[in-house]
Amino acid sequence: MRIIATLAMLISISSELIAQKEPVKKVMDGFPPSRESQVTLRNYREYPYNQWSFRNIGAPMHMLILPRGGSIHQYKTASRSMVASLPIQDSAATKKFEDVFKDNYTSGLIVLQNNTLLYEQYWNGLSRDHHHVWFSMTKSIASIAFGILVEQKKIDLSASPAQYIPELKNTPFDKATIQDILNMSSALGFKENYTDTSSFFWKYYGAARDAYYVRGAKDADPMTTEVYGVYDFLAKSVTPNPNLKPGAVFEYNSANADVIGWMISRISGLSVVEFIRENIWAKIGAEHDATMTVDRAYMGVTTSTFNTSLRDATLFGKLILDRGKMDGKQLVPSKWIDEILNISAVDKDRYLRNDVYAKAGMPWVAYKNFWWILDENKGEFVALGTNGQVIYINRSVNLVIAYYSCHPVASSSGNKNFLAKLNACRALAKQMLRSNPKLFR
Repeated sequence: MRIIATLAMLISISSELIAQKEPVKKVMDGFPPSRESQVTLRNYREYPYNQWSFRNIGAPMHMLILPRGGSIHQYKTASRSMVASLPIQDSAATKKFEDVFKDNYTSGLIVLQNNTLLYEQYWNGLSRDHHHVWFSMTKSIASIAFGILVEQKKIDLSASPAQYIPELKNTPFDKATIQDILNMSSALGFKENYTDTSSFFWKYYGAARDAYYVRGAKDADPMTTEVYGVYDFLAKSVTPNPNLKPGAVFEYNSANADVIGWMISRISGLSVVEFIRENIWAKIGAEHDATMTVDRAYMGVTTSTFNTSLRDATLFGKLILDRGKMDGKQLVPSKWIDEILNISAVDKDRYLRNDVYAKAGMPWVAYKNFWWILDENKGEFVALGTNGQVIYINRSVNLVIAYYSCHPVASSSGNKNFLAKLNACRALAKQMLRSNPKLFR
């Protein structure tokens, strides 16, 4: 009888697990949506719900608008292009360039060389006019905005951020330099974790950031809650790693980007949303307004909150490719953009000490100023966001490839969907170096 009862229990558990794994056929299905298809703050980062939520991020989260300004930048369009059908080695098979992306949870893809659109395609409900969340690519635009203040000599990169934000005194950030912060080497005592709901990152940063479902977080009272928004979290909650010295090891942690965003606001006297809007977004010729989601205190957050159309994300990539110049105007200091690729042996060694990305065999050689470096000599580097958001830049062939994704797995480390597409970008750049450029137009 015990054996029968045990078997019955196992069958019941197995049936329950199978039922739980039954894929949702259509997200947000119906008016109102069926309960199983409903996107929520709890599931918006999970596949397949993220197909809808990543292009409608204002539904689970609050956001502010960055209005565009001026004339819209005009791209040229290739009359013909071999990009889509270019053969790419993907694992053991050879696929067309387009299929590598289509088969790996891509929602939109643009290939831009010089100012010519060689390829543009959308899937999963995305279109030319839809917004989509950047996630941590936001850190890269924050870094570029920060460089404007550096060029104005309002910031000393060798100083502690506490010199500019007194609330950070006697915190782990006080012991780091601003350059350590930009290089994600501030020796913090907690790990960034997108899956463990009991982790320090999820429970405390997630609550202040208003980015994850944390029980009771939405009902917090700003009059009685000590840590309400992200800036409170930085000043009152962040812990040090007693076994590390700042600057020694690259350890990815979004709290560093929050410090940079706070500095932008404190030094400029503008919210980080307004500073990025006034100095970048209103000037680059964007086709659409941008938006930034906010923390629980309604402050724009520079870790993962920017949202734009794919064409406009590509346009930001072109700004970086062209060393801060857009349509003949220098918007961002070229020296600051060049500094991203000024990689030393110390920078490479710092990255190699990382116990996640380096050990997973990822292709990066360094991480600097919130950008991922592939080859500093070719000018090959990337803005990267979780779940497969990428702006790939390669100076050697004047190339920008931007794509939005809805990967089921947040991390890029060892992620086959992420690596297949990054490798395809690099393969296309190599083909362009070897081939007649006219073949791609």
